[in-house]
Amino acid sequence: MTGRSNSIGVLPLTRGVSRARERVSALTAAWRRGLLALLDPYRPEAHYMRGPGPKWHAKHGPHARH
Repeated sequence: MTGRSNSIGVLPLTRGVSRARERVSALTAAWRRGLLALLDPYRPEAHYMRGPGPKWHAKHGPHARH
């Protein structure tokens, strides 16, 4: 034995594990974003107002045109 470590076989394995971790992390993040989008209670279309609201009518009077 010469005292040197055999790092030639370890390097490709490390790269493969690193890539696998990146893929798993990306899949987990995508799954989490999808789940949060499904469970998000905010729906902007439910809050959309058509025309002026009560504050506008109070400021401009009942017969003002919009």
